Amino acid sequence: MNPKKRCSWCEGDTLYEAYHDEEWGVPVHDDHLLFEFLILETFQAGLSWITILRKRENFRKAFDGFDYKKIVNYSQDKMDALLLDAGIIRNRLKIKATITNAQAFMKIQEEFGSFNNYIWGFVNGKPIINNFKTMEDVPANTPLSDTISKDLKKRGFKFVGSTVIYAHMQATGMVNDHMVHCFRYKEV
Repeated sequence: MNPKKRCSWCEGDTLYEAYHDEEWGVPVHDDHLLFEFLILETFQAGLSWITILRKRENFRKAFDGFDYKKIVNYSQDKMDALLLDAGIIRNRLKIKATITNAQAFMKIQEEFGSFNNYIWGFVNGKPIINNFKTMEDVPANTPLSDTISKDLKKRGFKFVGSTVIYAHMQATGMVNDHMVHCFRYKEV
């Protein structure tokens, strides 16, 4: 039996392994999914990704399937209900930021035609392919994630620090940070 070689960060948890094997690092060009990942990454700030992954379906239900067109119109009552929802991360600032980010997201769509056009423009539409051999080689952020973070903040986004943005870039395939020995490295 020849088990698949994976990036070490996901090993030992079936949910994490499935996420790694099926989603992480796959180039995403769908605005709806880009928004979902962006919101999940903002909630992840200060927490582990597996915590967010385990609550992902709860987030989907709580935030209307990550429909940014609905989220922009959330009332104070909806925000209060979200703060009582034990299925998500109940952080008032992050919930408020989700609404703010939905508004900023739609402004980018108006300006660039899509959020996809905007975000992928930073890498000229092509993933950056890294050649990391160990997890210690992988940076928490890069000069490019610094640039994107600054631009998003300038456009009104919240909770989009450079580390959050680099994680978003990894998750959505803007960078291929699978280890070179990982079976997914060449696939994505």
